[in-house]
Amino acid sequence: MHIDWAALGSVFGVSLAVTVGLVGLFTLGIVGLTKREAAASGTGTPGSTAVARTGAYACFALCAAAVAYGIFLIVA
Repeated sequence: MHIDWAALGSVFGVSLAVTVGLVGLFTLGIVGLTKREAAASGTGTPGSTAVARTGAYACFALCAAAVAYGIFLIVA
């Protein structure tokens, strides 16, 4: 039995990078929605509410696209 350690290491590295990236995107989405909540309670500026909400939705859309692409790669 022969294990290609270089290939295993590269798969591990890519998996780790993608996982950290997706968690980061999701976290940015949650922070954007939190900014919206702060603006609704009167502690934030009204102009930044739309930007924060749009950014949050964009982050969630990118997360959903990455998950859909992963499912596509598994099924195909």
